[in-house]
Amino acid sequence: MARNLLNNPSGEEQFEYWELTENGGNQWQVEDLPGDCGYDFCNDGVTKYFTTSFEMCLKRQVIDLLAEGYSPEELDAQPTVNVEDWYCGRTDCGCIYQMTVCLLDENQEVLQEFKLDPVTLDPDCDDCSWKQVSHVFSEYGPGLRFIFFEHGGKDTKYWNGWFGVRVTGSSVTIGV
Repeated sequence: MARNLLNNPSGEEQFEYWELTENGGNQWQVEDLPGDCGYDFCNDGVTKYFTTSFEMCLKRQVIDLLAEGYSPEELDAQPTVNVEDWYCGRTDCGCIYQMTVCLLDENQEVLQEFKLDPVTLDPDCDDCSWKQVSHVFSEYGPGLRFIFFEHGGKDTKYWNGWFGVRVTGSSVTIGV
């Protein structure tokens, strides 16, 4: 199995390794699964998740692939880059989820981008259970050196607390 290049993908170390780019409302929080008005996760190894508040909350990591041990030659061969993330809402409040992943060159210029249109989960018409989003990058040209991963969201009712989208089990792997 390929190595996950994201550190602390499920909040086991609180916010270690994550840069909080937007931290609105009551800010990000880490909670234990399944949480209030939540669902169990499909992987028993995942016991925590990040949750958002009533204003936009985004967090990111920028992965330095050379520092991770990949050679320029391996990266210039354009290996596939696989991205996965899991998100859900609460059964009592709607939420919005968003995600952006970019492949970057040595100057951190974008080679290729995957930007998911914001997803709205409404407990009145959706069970708000855990959902997976995945994307495979390929044929992006030589020069890959960094990967930018950012995700987050907020609730749709502007409730005080942590009623927004929940995220966990994020991964970025390279198919060398």
